[in-house]
Amino acid sequence: MTQPLEHLSFDRPDEVRGGDRWRLELLNLARGAQVGRLTIQPGWKWSVDVKPVAGTDLCLAPHQQYQLSGRMHVIMQDGTELDTAAGEVTTLPPGHDAWVVGDEPVVAVDWQGASIWGRPQQ
Repeated sequence: MTQPLEHLSFDRPDEVRGGDRWRLELLNLARGAQVGRLTIQPGWKWSVDVKPVAGTDLCLAPHQQYQLSGRMHVIMQDGTELDTAAGEVTTLPPGHDAWVVGDEPVVAVDWQGASIWGRPQQ
């Protein structure tokens, strides 16, 4: 089976989710997958800004993402901590909190957990 040719743009997202300090733009791919571009502003913290939407104590979305700008701090449920920066690829399993570090927005493209991120999980 051949993969269809696709040409999509975040300038024309299929779905948008967001809050005061975050915006997620989603593109629907032909085989049912979604890829998302997440823009989060300085001062954003998952446990403050997204937890009320998700309804869980920690982010349950797994992520495989490429970070285009900004810096972010991640803390896993087991206490492991990680700082991420522009130009890096990260894989984050479910069960984490995160926040923007500094004054630059974080922009990341996520091709794993975007489909469930920023919506109710329970």
